[in-house]
Amino acid sequence: MNIELTRFRVKEGKTAKVDEWLEFLNEHLDDVLVTLEGEKMYVETIFRETLEGKEYLYWYSIQGEGGQSVESSTHWVDEKHLAFWNECIDPTFQPVDLTTSVVMIPTNIKASMK
Repeated sequence: MNIELTRFRVKEGKTAKVDEWLEFLNEHLDDVLVTLEGEKMYVETIFRETLEGKEYLYWYSIQGEGGQSVESSTHWVDEKHLAFWNECIDPTFQPVDLTTSVVMIPTNIKASMK
């Protein structure tokens, strides 16, 4: 199982586009959830923050081993998601992976994450 929390910086001037992106994901959540199965993605959550005038998105995920990458998906919702990503995420900023210190998942739930 892979548990991650990663920070990505949003390109300057893309706040409205990020609003549109997150709204798109919420509006098409049923389709998004279908794509998560192939990725063996059990939990994926996006957080948003502004620090010192810079906007950041954080991805928190719990993913099983051997899932399909979003980049190799041909599902329309993943293609749209990646188009938003390419338009909004700053490629000059090195993503920051936060360190996992404690994982608290009840045994009965963890058993179904295989």
